[in-house]
Amino acid sequence: MTREYETRKRNSWKKLMGYLLLVLGGIFVNLALSQAISLTGWPLYLDCIGTILVSFVGGILPGLMVGYATNLLKTVFDPSSLYYCAINVLLAVLAFSLYKRKWFRSWWKTLLSVPLFALVGGGLGSLLTWVLYGFTYGNGLAGDLARSIFDAGLRSPLLAQMTADTVVDLLDKLISVFTAMLVFNALPRSFRNRFRYHSWLQNPLSRENFKLAERFKPRGMSLRTKIVLLLSASMVIIAAVTTGISYLSYRRSTIEAQVEMGEGVTRVLIGNMDPDRVEEYKILGDAAPGYAASEAAMSNVRNSSQNIEYVYVYQIREDGCHVVFDPDTPDLPGEDPGTVIPFDEAFRDQLPALLAGEEIEPVISNETYGWLLSVYTPVKNSAGETVCYACVDIDMTELWKEECKFLAEILSLFVSLAVLILVAFLWFAEYGVVLPINTMALTSESFAFNSDEVRQESAKQIRDLGIRTGDEIENLYEAMTKTTEDSVRYIAESQEKNAIITRMQENLIITMADLVESRDQNTGDHIKNTSEYTRIIMEELRREGHYTDQLTDQFVADVFRSAPLHDIGKIRISDAVLNKPGKLTDEEFALMKLHTVYGGEVIEKTRSASPDISYLNVAKDLATYHHEWWNGRGYPEGLKGSEIPLSARIMAVADVFDALVSRRCYKPGFSFEKSMDIIREEAGTHFDPLVAQAFLNAGDEVRKVLDQRQQGTD
Repeated sequence: MTREYETRKRNSWKKLMGYLLLVLGGIFVNLALSQAISLTGWPLYLDCIGTILVSFVGGILPGLMVGYATNLLKTVFDPSSLYYCAINVLLAVLAFSLYKRKWFRSWWKTLLSVPLFALVGGGLGSLLTWVLYGFTYGNGLAGDLARSIFDAGLRSPLLAQMTADTVVDLLDKLISVFTAMLVFNALPRSFRNRFRYHSWLQNPLSRENFKLAERFKPRGMSLRTKIVLLLSASMVIIAAVTTGISYLSYRRSTIEAQVEMGEGVTRVLIGNMDPDRVEEYKILGDAAPGYAASEAAMSNVRNSSQNIEYVYVYQIREDGCHVVFDPDTPDLPGEDPGTVIPFDEAFRDQLPALLAGEEIEPVISNETYGWLLSVYTPVKNSAGETVCYACVDIDMTELWKEECKFLAEILSLFVSLAVLILVAFLWFAEYGVVLPINTMALTSESFAFNSDEVRQESAKQIRDLGIRTGDEIENLYEAMTKTTEDSVRYIAESQEKNAIITRMQENLIITMADLVESRDQNTGDHIKNTSEYTRIIMEELRREGHYTDQLTDQFVADVFRSAPLHDIGKIRISDAVLNKPGKLTDEEFALMKLHTVYGGEVIEKTRSASPDISYLNVAKDLATYHHEWWNGRGYPEGLKGSEIPLSARIMAVADVFDALVSRRCYKPGFSFEKSMDIIREEAGTHFDPLVAQAFLNAGDEVRKVLDQRQQGTD
């Protein structure tokens, strides 16, 4: 066991090193081709050939690792590559999914897969780029094509850019997919199989058994589905909470930074004006000394940052905002000094503080002049009185773009990492949980009990699973294996004991029948002969196709086994009547007929004490009804036709025939031919016609039994 364990461990390390070399090779192919093509200036990337090829050769997990690691390493040259990990990861998933569906076994399906790869690499990549870089057209061939598509009628810049990037990416993915497929097909099958990634924690299954274990469906939701749902839900919740907290923190810090910048700008505005001359500025405007220079300085301040939309100085009065300074912008001319501008609705709650000359919190509004963050700083004169407010409006649209970019970065990183973690978790759950459980269930379900050899083989199949997960599943497997082997051993022991009990029961039957035989001087070998005759009749009935629904193997065995008990009731008949040499009187015959009732009572008592002995039910019918006639003139109950149990109808023919051919103290034995004629004559009156005919048809076998008996007597 230790040597086997060491061998397995050594082989596992070899395979692990092989997988690592495969992953490193895929990463090298991606980086080398990407760097080489970048030197040409062509609109190609060729950075996913290694990802696709490794997904073909090694499976989904190595493919994901290549895709993820490629973009991580590319951040050395281009930090933004980090955010495109999700694209390469999704390309690995797509490659493996199409490979499993055998898309790459034909050229036309391979060609059909190219647009799918382009949609992921070009379309989704374009969407991510659009968000990351400011919702603008790209540069180069894709940007020019996007503008042309937009001008041609697709009136959505985003859709135009995504369409253009997908079209441009078609060539890249065409080269990538066909290169990967050609290299894959050129590799020897033995080489490819060596790198097929798995993580068996049991003896590997054959391809057929693996498919059976994968498709082994439970009654409700599968464990695999539960794991996916639980893990996915957990990751989504964690992502939502983490992303939400990160976004809110980023938004708060961004707004705080913009507010701080706005406050700095307002201080610069205040520094470029004379607060004691505010009234003069309002009345004279450009004619006031220093006004033009102050306004020009304020314009320069506005131009210092692309996020600053407006700068102005207002004097707040009951009737509205009185303009002191309002520099022109490229898009909107400023208001003249002294102009009164109505209050925006967003400032209604701040009016009392503004009218009192107090400081207010920054206000975010989306009204007349757009989506703005407004910072108001009181301007005080030399007497310390608030005479106006220096104001700056910061464009929130740009901040929103930055927030979207931040969200895109987080989600891109999360999606790529989440897919990698989910696939890795499912992969090891598949080999460590799902497959071991399914193979145990599948093997247990197919466990056969037909024979001792089959049971031994079934137990061996369970032992050969060799599950070694090292956890509770292995404990369950060991317990199941031990229980199975103990059960097989117990069944073998039970069968041996049952065989002994059965032999004892059969000997007891013979002993009981011999008790009757020893008292009845007329019976001789009657019980042995009638048993053989019943067997002959039942076999012939089955050959002829009669009563097949009743003549089961169990029924035939029960009749043959219990036939010796058909006259057991005679044990309660007195010797004077039982062995009377002459004809019985009516009273004596009435007493003799009671042996059928007595027989049923004796067997019923035995059956009550041993209810599990199935053939006693048949024995009771034989003992009670074997003297009933088909036409209803028999005894003890006068049953007729199919009312008489089939076992008793069979016994009636066997019993009468043996009585006919046997010598009695009151008559000689009839010949075989005469006895068969009597059976033929009484078919349909005394006997069930089908049973009687089956007996007649098997005459040769009946004669053999009779000849053996006569030879034994001689």
